[in-house]
Amino acid sequence: MSVLGGHGEYVGVGPLDEYPIHQLPRPVAWAGSSDRNFYDRCYLNAHDRTGDIFLISGMGFYPNLGTKDAYVLLRRGDEQTAVHLGDGADPRGGDRLEQQVGAYRIEVSEPLRKLRLVMEETHGIALDLRWEGSFEVVQEQPHVMRQGAATVLDAQRFAQVGTWEGVIEVDGETIVVDPDRWVGTRDRSWGIRPSGEGLPPGKPADPGFDGMWWLYVPLRFEEFAVVLIIQETPDGHRTLNDCTRTFADGRVEQLGWPHVRIRYQDGTRLPEGATITCTTPAGEPLVLEVSSLLGVPIHVGGGYGGDSDWSHGIWKGAGFTERLTYDMKAPDVVGRVPFGVIDHVGHAVARGPGVADAAGAVGWGLFEHGILGRHDPSGFTDWLDRV
Repeated sequence: MSVLGGHGEYVGVGPLDEYPIHQLPRPVAWAGSSDRNFYDRCYLNAHDRTGDIFLISGMGFYPNLGTKDAYVLLRRGDEQTAVHLGDGADPRGGDRLEQQVGAYRIEVSEPLRKLRLVMEETHGIALDLRWEGSFEVVQEQPHVMRQGAATVLDAQRFAQVGTWEGVIEVDGETIVVDPDRWVGTRDRSWGIRPSGEGLPPGKPADPGFDGMWWLYVPLRFEEFAVVLIIQETPDGHRTLNDCTRTFADGRVEQLGWPHVRIRYQDGTRLPEGATITCTTPAGEPLVLEVSSLLGVPIHVGGGYGGDSDWSHGIWKGAGFTERLTYDMKAPDVVGRVPFGVIDHVGHAVARGPGVADAAGAVGWGLFEHGILGRHDPSGFTDWLDRV
């Protein structure tokens, strides 16, 4: 049954309102902000620790745009494949309980611990994967970005590391996902973030966007998890600094002001790895040596910042689906890669307090890095330096 205003002028109360989850004196389906860029999205990745395959997926709701969408990115060797799904969102919010876009759905088996990710066969690709968090979720610091007086991003996120089990099917090939080998990370974020169709330009932003340096590294070790997120302006000023270690017994410690040294491939902006030195509350160094095994540019078919093929929240019509395949050696694709964020399968070795083995603890996770425009501490002088 639909619930309308007195003259049918708006959609009001919906199924979400049966639950005591209200934050504002209005129906839950109405976003707390009228900003068209309000969103609520999840991100998930999975890999088998070899660097031969990397699966990235996500789903988003954009209540003020009336849309929802999902995507699957699969990188194997020099080929990256994207499946996109989009549809209209239920104005009463019922689909936010079921989290489904066409053949794609996310089932919450146990909140903050277990999920099931399913995509029925779509353009030759299907998923049936079960996620189990290895440690408690980490609530990150609020993330805010402004251009002049305008707020372009104001988001909250939680992150988690864990394992996967199930199957991936690609063009008739079945890939068995074993939790003893397959690990990954996930996050959920919500708030304000550029979404949907672009707006008319109007007056240029003052000042305009002149770049940023970004690092996001959630890592899973056997005894603990580390979640690090850093953003810096072109002159090296750190606008976001959050690094947390979580133990299996529930202990949580902040790891200070991490010092980071990224190793780039000669003459490029493409990272090969990083040395990250964190500081425990006792003042002791915890050193993370991170290496990249396989990179996925998430702005090539993933819909993130500057993706010329598909963007989150855009209306493509009811029941929209498509499959795009990229040759990662093709010159037009190679030329796009430096101008966005790249998600790498990350192999890590941790040394320091909390690590029993003198040789270090081995971990796996996401090594996400992007350097857009100038960054003085890294020696990049402008947008085209080393591209």
